[in-house]
Amino acid sequence: MSEEDRRHSVASDAYLIADEQARAEAEARNGLVQFDLACQMIIDAIEKGDSWKLRPSVILALHRAALDGISNYAGNYRPADVEIQGSRHKPVDAFQVPELIEDMCDYVIAQWNDKPAVHLASYIMWRLNWIHPFSDGNGRTSRMVSYLVLSVKLGLLLPGRNTIPDQIVDNRNPYFDALEAADEACEQGSIDLSKMEELIEHMLAVQLTSVMETATGKQFLQHD
Repeated sequence: MSEEDRRHSVASDAYLIADEQARAEAEARNGLVQFDLACQMIIDAIEKGDSWKLRPSVILALHRAALDGISNYAGNYRPADVEIQGSRHKPVDAFQVPELIEDMCDYVIAQWNDKPAVHLASYIMWRLNWIHPFSDGNGRTSRMVSYLVLSVKLGLLLPGRNTIPDQIVDNRNPYFDALEAADEACEQGSIDLSKMEELIEHMLAVQLTSVMETATGKQFLQHD
């Protein structure tokens, strides 16, 4: 099974573009739009300060940007149940999605002042994938929402050319492994995000180190 197929789900009638090459090109274009939207959201949130809260509308807007013109369900929760290829985890029933997304946002809001940025970003990365609220684009949306939460919590638009979402796309297996480790812990009745936190810590270091490398022309960290 390829990295592209692992932990992937899509409704059979979700796509508006049948040709795979044309769809891939549209996804690439939308990925840039989604990242630009996330950056603007980060700037706006930092300007708002303590009044900013993570809301479901933010998640839906980022999903819409990623799937606009590609999926019938862009910006909407999935209307039916789905299965994730390459994973033992069974996502929740479709009717449970809105409430669980609200609960996820409430957790971030409640823990905003007590938990570090990496924990909150890790929680979003895992929990949004665990809920699997969309027919397609769950990974793209969870990565961008996680990056947004990380940046807003830190109070800056993170510099660096090799962003955390880009690093995940370039090497998905550690990301999948971290998701599955958290899934397994959840099955046992606990929340253990240690593997995801370690991964995000490493990727954040790579992203920030790229700034120093660009500035100095020296290589400080082995990227993997």
